[in-house]
Amino acid sequence: MACAAPPSPVPVPSLPARRRTTAAYSPPSSRLSRRSWLPSGNAPRARLAAGASNVEPAEESLPAAPPGPSAALPQPNTSTWNWKGYNIRYQYAGTSGPALVLIHGFGANSDHWRKNIPVLATANRVYAIDLIGYGYSDKPNPREFKESFYTFETWGEQLNTFCAEVVRSEAFFICNSIGGLVGLQAAVMEPQTCKGIVLLDISLRMLHINKQPWFGKPFIRSFQSLLRNTVVGRLFFNAIATPESVKNILCQCYHDTSAVTDELVQMILQPGLDPGAVDVFLEFICYSGGPLPEELLPMVKCPVLVAWGEKDPWEPVELGRAYGSFDAVEDFVVLPNVGHCPQDEAPQLVNPLVESFVKLHS
Repeated sequence: MACAAPPSPVPVPSLPARRRTTAAYSPPSSRLSRRSWLPSGNAPRARLAAGASNVEPAEESLPAAPPGPSAALPQPNTSTWNWKGYNIRYQYAGTSGPALVLIHGFGANSDHWRKNIPVLATANRVYAIDLIGYGYSDKPNPREFKESFYTFETWGEQLNTFCAEVVRSEAFFICNSIGGLVGLQAAVMEPQTCKGIVLLDISLRMLHINKQPWFGKPFIRSFQSLLRNTVVGRLFFNAIATPESVKNILCQCYHDTSAVTDELVQMILQPGLDPGAVDVFLEFICYSGGPLPEELLPMVKCPVLVAWGEKDPWEPVELGRAYGSFDAVEDFVVLPNVGHCPQDEAPQLVNPLVESFVKLHS
């Protein structure tokens, strides 16, 4: 539930040839500053206009001196934002500096950034959002809409409107897994909103219709229909919506299984038991259309940093390396001995990487 479904062994098609070498992670304070960063996305942009009055974002204040070693880290607050009549839960911390919006993956929520928000908020205004359909945001029934509702276009629009109405400025998007597609889609839809994107193990969408082998398409389509339109889907969901199953799934995608705590399991499981969660789950696993990362990256105007867990079993780093070749991507960083959710499994690697990228482009 916490991450995208395991991929089928189908190679990523039609990606450009590599232009630059990849490197294992090293402290970004030294390594990133020596990069020959591309100029795209570095020009200042006009601030977004103040948004609607139905939200109460974090108070602004003058920049404060960085906390000393013994100072307490800023702790996140939780609030609700009304978007198109739906309640959207988000967390925020920090009162000065660039804005960062953290975007979770499939089946997760903003709590998956609990190890990142306080650290990043010492020098930034940090927001973490529950995408509609996930976490503690509303979960409208997808069958009530004439057209597909749970799509990257929907979430991209949600993210851009969130920046306009809550963040009230341009922002950096920090994304994990499926959240990476959301961040890219939002940046393509409204380039003036996004200052830069960090992609952590972005989903390759290996079950996308364009990546399915021709001989497998009828079987995949039939299986998806079975899940979505019969009782089999709900039985399947009920089987995995248990503490034991969630822990097992997390232990598959985390290389360091000691990070899979009871707290993490409950954090992922609890909102998945809300009314409507099963319909969202089944709708998304049957979603084989929409954009692919390799389709969105050529259209992105802001700088992009791609980081990948070396031990990701679902989105193999060998396939992920190809995404370092796009013009917008300034670097591809391999995170050693880390799985699919590096922000939670190895925050000591991810947080300084994000801080250096944001500082460079602010």
